[in-house]
Amino acid sequence: MDQNSDGGASAGAPSTSTRPYLIRALHDWCTDNGFTPYIAVHVDRHVQVPMEYVSNNEIVLNVGFEATSSLDLGNEFIQFKARFGGVAREIHVPVDHVVAIYARENGQGMAFPAPTPEEPNAVVTPPAATAAPRPATPLRGLRLAGQAEPAPAPAVVPEPAKDEGRDDGDDTPAGPGGGRPSLKRVK
Repeated sequence: MDQNSDGGASAGAPSTSTRPYLIRALHDWCTDNGFTPYIAVHVDRHVQVPMEYVSNNEIVLNVGFEATSSLDLGNEFIQFKARFGGVAREIHVPVDHVVAIYARENGQGMAFPAPTPEEPNAVVTPPAATAAPRPATPLRGLRLAGQAEPAPAPAVVPEPAKDEGRDDGDDTPAGPGGGRPSLKRVK
């Protein structure tokens, strides 16, 4: 008999991934709270997305109900139709290629490990050597599933605009336009 008394799989059977369940739960949380759910996707030959929007083997997709049609958040694949530049496109993403799901408005969500190549000779375009892949939207507060809470990020505070009547010995302009403050990382 392959099932135990509670209807689940026997102890020796492999369990299914928690990733699709967590993705659906966070999608529901975003929707229930009026946030826009975004997913960051690792792109390789298994993913069907508009390649002109891919940067460093990654694409960020709005998976809100307003931006998609026929959205299916399945256990193996996420599929939907969406418009890119006014053109309807079919999107097909293996769940194991979703590296994060988060709310656009506040960055809250969850990050997942990137997929590992199945074949040693698989052709995948490597990311740029000088820069790590970066999502289009900041992923504040995210952590890999199953990992401890990360250390807090260093605070970023704006430098005050230079007061023309005050001489503090710094002749650099306040920002790119001279009137806006620049950002300084404080550790």
